[in-house]
Amino acid sequence: MAQKEKALLIGVNINNNYNFKQSMDELKNLATACEFEIVGQVEQNLKTLNKAFCVGSGKVEEIKSLTGELKPDLLIFNNELSPSQLRNLARALEYKIMDRTSLILEIFTRRAKTREAKLQVEVANLQYMLPRLIGLNESLGRQSGGVGTTTRGVGEKALELDRRKIEKKIDDFNKELELIGDVRQTQRKKRNKAELPTVALVGYTNAGKSTLMNAMVEHSHGSESKKVLEKDMLFATLETSVRNITLPDNEAFLLLDTVGFVSNLPHNLVKAFRSTLEEVSRADLLLHVVDASSPDYERQIEVTDETLQEIGAEGIPTIYVFNKADLTVLSIPLISKEKAYISAKKKVGLDELIELIKQKIFRQYIKCKMLIPYDQGRLVSYLNDNAHVKSVSHQNEGTLLTLECRESDYRRYERYVVTV
Repeated sequence: MAQKEKALLIGVNINNNYNFKQSMDELKNLATACEFEIVGQVEQNLKTLNKAFCVGSGKVEEIKSLTGELKPDLLIFNNELSPSQLRNLARALEYKIMDRTSLILEIFTRRAKTREAKLQVEVANLQYMLPRLIGLNESLGRQSGGVGTTTRGVGEKALELDRRKIEKKIDDFNKELELIGDVRQTQRKKRNKAELPTVALVGYTNAGKSTLMNAMVEHSHGSESKKVLEKDMLFATLETSVRNITLPDNEAFLLLDTVGFVSNLPHNLVKAFRSTLEEVSRADLLLHVVDASSPDYERQIEVTDETLQEIGAEGIPTIYVFNKADLTVLSIPLISKEKAYISAKKKVGLDELIELIKQKIFRQYIKCKMLIPYDQGRLVSYLNDNAHVKSVSHQNEGTLLTLECRESDYRRYERYVVTV
C-alpha cells in the first residue's frame, strides 16, 4: 500500500467568521477524501487577508518552523490563493502548496469516471491554472535575447505559448462537451415524450442522495444493476444518473441523482458542470436531501440553495428530506407538507416520503371511467401499464376500467370516457 502524503492545514479567520470552525472541519474532510494524512493545523485571525501571503508575514515564519518539525509533504490553505500569493508562499516556504479550490478540483479529478465528467473537470482545472501560469513557470528565465530577437524574455514567450495551448485545450474540450450535451438533449426529449414527471435529488455532498436513490430503486423492484454508487465519502457521485421509479399503482416518475454541493464550490467547476446540472433546473420537483445528523445542516441548506440559484434552479417545488434522522433524538418517520425526516439507509419513512412526492407531482392525474371496446385490447394493456387501474369489469360493449390517469392520456382517449 502506497504511503499517504502528509498535509498541514492552514486557515485564516476573517473578522471572527462564525462559520470558520465548520469550514476548517470541512477542509479536513476534503483532505481526507483526497487520501492525505493530516499532521497539523495552523489558524490565524485577521481583519483582512494579507495581500502578499494570505497569512501575516510573522505567521509565514511560524509555518516555516512548524514544517521543519512535522515534515509534511504539502501545505493546504483553506482560503483561495491569488496567483501572487501562491507564488510568494512557494518561494518563502519552498513547499508544494494547494488551496481549497485546487483540493476540490483534485478530488473531482480522482472521482471522474465517464468521459463527460473527466472533460468537465479538466476544463475547470485548466481555467484554474490559466491565471497561475507565472507561478508554475517562475523558474524560466526572463532575460532579453540578443540582436534580432524581440525584447521579451524566454520566460514570457514560454508563458504565452503555454497560455495559448491551454486556451486551445479548453476550447477543444468545450466543443466535445457540446456534442455530449446534444446527446443528452436527445435523451431528454425522449423522456419528455414519455410524459413522466421528473424528480431531482439535490443537496450537500455526502448527505445520502445516492443511498436514497438506491432505496427508491429497490422499493420499485428495480434490479441491482440499476443502483448507483453508494459510498460514505465526499463527492462519491459526479455523474447524473436517471432511474425510472414505478410505484405499485403504476404511477411512475424519473428520479435524477446529481453531484453534491459544498461551500465555496469553485465557480469554474459549477460552470463546467452546468450542462449536467441543467437536468436539475428542468425538474418538476426537487428532493433537497439534508444530513439531519450534521450540527452544520442549516449552513449546508443555505449553500445548496445558493448553488441552485446559481444554476437557475430556484423556484422549483421542493421537499426537504432530512436523511440520517435515525442518528438524532427525533422519532421517525416524521412527515409534514414540505419536510420528511427519514433514514434512507434503514428504509424508515420511505413509504411516507413517496406519498408526499405523489401529492406534489401527480396533481395532474384525473379520476375517470373508460369503456374500451374489445377490439382495443392494446389500449387496455397500455392503461394497465401507464395508469392506476382501480377496478376492471367486462360489459357487453367492452372492458370498463375505473382508473386514475395522466391528463394527457385522458385527453387522448377521452372518447372512451363514460359516466356510470
